[in-house]
Amino acid sequence: MESHEVDYEIFGDDMQIVEVELDPNEVVIAEAGAMNYMEDGITFEAKMGDGSKANSGVLNAIFDIGKRVLTGESIFMTHFENAGSGKKRVAFAAPYPGKIIAVDLSSVGGELICQKDAFLCAAHGTNLDIAFHKKLGAGFFGGEGFILQRLRGDGKAFIHVGGTVIKRELNGETLRVDTGCIAAFTSGIDYDIEMAGGLKSMVFGGEGLFLATLQGTGTVYLQSLPFSRLANRIIQSVKLGGSKGEGSVLGKAGDLFGDR
Repeated sequence: MESHEVDYEIFGDDMQIVEVELDPNEVVIAEAGAMNYMEDGITFEAKMGDGSKANSGVLNAIFDIGKRVLTGESIFMTHFENAGSGKKRVAFAAPYPGKIIAVDLSSVGGELICQKDAFLCAAHGTNLDIAFHKKLGAGFFGGEGFILQRLRGDGKAFIHVGGTVIKRELNGETLRVDTGCIAAFTSGIDYDIEMAGGLKSMVFGGEGLFLATLQGTGTVYLQSLPFSRLANRIIQSVKLGGSKGEGSVLGKAGDLFGDR
């Protein structure tokens, strides 16, 4: 299915919004809850799936729902359509601090593999699927999960990465990365997991037991602040601060609102 051609503009710096411009009858698909605002004339509908496979049958629909469950995302996706006349805009917001990246899938071989929570929205006709790691080591020790998300199509797709994004072009080279810092890569990149180093480095180095190895020819997008790392720091801060201690998160909340 040929993807719709959509125009867009990205606003903001660390908490970005992408505003997608739709011609009449054009559609953009998005994760449930990603929409920030939309102009009059835009209609939306929650559907099971991305709509890229028309009349795919009940069994295929159930299978697609199962794959969505495996990625931890909602089984529904929201389809936004310009049902009015003239160009209309709908905007989608990033869920945590970072950058929104616009990827023209036709320019990267029609496929992009990304972390399972990276997808934000895409032109209608884009197929969202799951990508299992082929190698056992990557599956068990990948750090951010066994399952990645595969985007296929020939239109625009928008992904969100945590913190600052680094785009690296590999030409037969090898890049070793903290597993959580991989945001996305093109299909020409081979992904595997290797030991981080000697026993002392693995135990005391603070970099984890395993590193991801990216090798091949293609594009790699890296993120400086994976959401899992941000969440872990917040949890550690709450634990160290105690339940109501001075300087703790809960203690500050008590000072602000007063003890009840």
